[in-house]
Amino acid sequence: MRSPLEALSPLDGRYADDVAPLRAYLSEAALYRARVQVEVEYVIFLARSPRIPFVPPLDAAQQGALRNLYRQFSAEDAAAIAAWDRRVNHDVKAVEYWLRERLAALELQAWSEALHWALTSEDVNNLAYAILLREARNQVLAPAIHDIYLALRDLALAYAELPMLARTHGQPATPTTLGKELNVFAHRLHRASDQLNRIRLTGKLNGATGSFAAQRAALPDVDWLRFSQAFVRFLELEPVALTTQIEPHDTLAELCDALRRINTILLDLDMDLWRYISDGWFRQRATPGEVGSSTMPHKVNPIDFENSEGNLHVANALLEMFSRKLPISRLQRDLSDSTVLRTFGTALGHSLVAYRRTLRGLHKIEADEATIRAALADHPEVLAEAVQTILRREGYPEPYEVLKRLTRGRRLTMDDLHRLIESLDVAEGVKAELRALTPETYIGIAPELARLQP
Repeated sequence: MRSPLEALSPLDGRYADDVAPLRAYLSEAALYRARVQVEVEYVIFLARSPRIPFVPPLDAAQQGALRNLYRQFSAEDAAAIAAWDRRVNHDVKAVEYWLRERLAALELQAWSEALHWALTSEDVNNLAYAILLREARNQVLAPAIHDIYLALRDLALAYAELPMLARTHGQPATPTTLGKELNVFAHRLHRASDQLNRIRLTGKLNGATGSFAAQRAALPDVDWLRFSQAFVRFLELEPVALTTQIEPHDTLAELCDALRRINTILLDLDMDLWRYISDGWFRQRATPGEVGSSTMPHKVNPIDFENSEGNLHVANALLEMFSRKLPISRLQRDLSDSTVLRTFGTALGHSLVAYRRTLRGLHKIEADEATIRAALADHPEVLAEAVQTILRREGYPEPYEVLKRLTRGRRLTMDDLHRLIESLDVAEGVKAELRALTPETYIGIAPELARLQP
């Protein structure tokens, strides 16, 4: 066996431990197992119908023995199918031939001709991929995304009332709180992950060009459309009645688009946190023994967020390509989707690496409150908005222009602002209201927003 150091892809080398949970769903062995599952459940489904007399009924023990072929699927089983694949150069037919051997070993030869009966490879493949991608989403990706959401919520609550300088266009802007800004990402992530989790992947089982031609020729009295839809629903997928040879992959594109939106939100988060760390607003807990720079001993670099950013870009490039390519197939079928589908593990693997790095980074940061408060106090000009808004309420003539002349493009002190306030022709009560304004308290309802739940 090759060393991980010889791996062509970092997912099988440097990041192998990070992506290990996805191997159960997106490896070649997992694909073989899912195909076995589809073929076995199809035989069982055929055996249940009294209108399909050439397939004998199966008792509970026989059904259990068949289902164990995929429930107890082993590395040796995958290797045996791969050996058939090398021999016949057809991965789905290899599964069928292996299953025929297993049925003979179980003394279930009477059901051998029900294997892959009237099916095309795509009938098996589309269902297998849909099952695997659904489970990869449910069991691996969704929990990893939820962990990031929970970490963001914890930080949002911890810093709900910590005032900070906002920046729009990179320039000082109306203050906010650190907790509120982090909760923005938490809410975005929650909404996007909810959309991801609601996608119902589709599947089809309708023959070589989607017309049930072989089924109808052999058994014309069976309602094959109803049979097909029932089988697809049994696999907890949404049936598609009208297809060419291939399932149109539209819901796979939806899945890719939903993941890409989540990844884009996390890119935005990674880049903002990188800037906050750069400005000294967040400190990173140093890991004992870790080196930040090969020459500068003092460095504690934001490597988790940077690593996540890079992996998210790789993942999104692939996901965008999938959603653009997979719904397209020439005429009734071309095979260009086959190799593309096999790279789902790469896209989802880079996504998972990114999720884990973002989470690790979130667990290592803490706010430097003194630095954050000092940065805000250094920009009293952000109160110009508040002053001119209150003066508008009082009917003061052209207050925006008055504040613009004083503040635009200038560094302002609180003394400068108070001198302006004293010169205004307004009631003393209004002047007192304006004097009471401070950058730290000019945060609106940001603390409440920081605590707002989705």
